[in-house]
Amino acid sequence: MNLLNANSEAIKTLCEKHKVAKLYAFGSVLTTAFNEESDVDFLVEFHMQDIEKYVTNFFTLKEELETLLNREIDLIEYRSVSNPYFKEEIDETKALLYESEN
Repeated sequence: MNLLNANSEAIKTLCEKHKVAKLYAFGSVLTTAFNEESDVDFLVEFHMQDIEKYVTNFFTLKEELETLLNREIDLIEYRSVSNPYFKEEIDETKALLYESEN
């Protein structure tokens, strides 16, 4: 989590820029298993927007988070998680990093 804490203001700025409603971290980044080779798993919810803006915001956010954190990330849209076991695991372990004020 230190990686995320150290970059919390920059992450907030990216979320605001890309119309993020909520951003969570989950997986190894929240545990002692996280290491230099680990990727970072994010769960994102966007504000409503047309599909073109959504696609642009999704992929640009992913690229900018990878650049900021200098490692690969997995960016998952919460509504796209259809496996109930995976969704339950995420819900039990996720940590809120950003929530929009509106």
